Amino acid sequence: MGAMADAWTWLTTGANWAGEGGAWYRLGEHVRLTAACLALACAIALPLALWLGHVGRGGALAVNISNAGRAVPTFAVLVLLTLTPLGKYGDLPTIIALVLFAVPPLLTNAYVGMREADRDVVEAARGMGMSGAQLLTRVELPLAFPLIMTGVRSAAVQVVATATLAALPGGGGLGRIITAGFNTYDTPKVVAGAILVALLALLVEALLALAQWALHPMRRRRRALPATVA
Repeated sequence: MGAMADAWTWLTTGANWAGEGGAWYRLGEHVRLTAACLALACAIALPLALWLGHVGRGGALAVNISNAGRAVPTFAVLVLLTLTPLGKYGDLPTIIALVLFAVPPLLTNAYVGMREADRDVVEAARGMGMSGAQLLTRVELPLAFPLIMTGVRSAAVQVVATATLAALPGGGGLGRIITAGFNTYDTPKVVAGAILVALLALLVEALLALAQWALHPMRRRRRALPATVA
């Protein structure tokens, strides 16, 4: 309890939040790093998973290869990348490591969501003369949306937590608070940094859950139905 009380004191001390290197500054770095890595991972994984799920070929192999990558520790990948010439380019090794870490849940969930779309509905839409693109965007994608968003939420929370590793090779983010606390044997600072990471992960999860509820295609169609009927 003493460590938690001291951490609370650290968090409620204004001086710890001000200036370059303060908690607000580190929080901004962490959010930018997380957003960049998640956006890149989505741009890589989602189009591939949606296409593989739509055509129904090669997806299982891609998912297995992707999941096998989870066995490689992110920290090990980060260290190896830092030792290569890429280590000269600031946060680039961290971004690559986090993107590789975020791709598996995105790829797996999106592919499974596409393949588990109600085949009767898909076949009925195909029988109505829908093209492949129409089938993908109007039928399969809306049906797969919940699982796709589950993958996005999982990847986002994992990236928020793992982005603390950026501090180890000298990068930014909330991990700098934790490592600074370790270096100075300041336990309250370490605990405060961990609390900030946990709170950010919970906030990201809540915001994405709200976005999933608000953007769900089937929900929006149900709301538009009365107006269409009228």
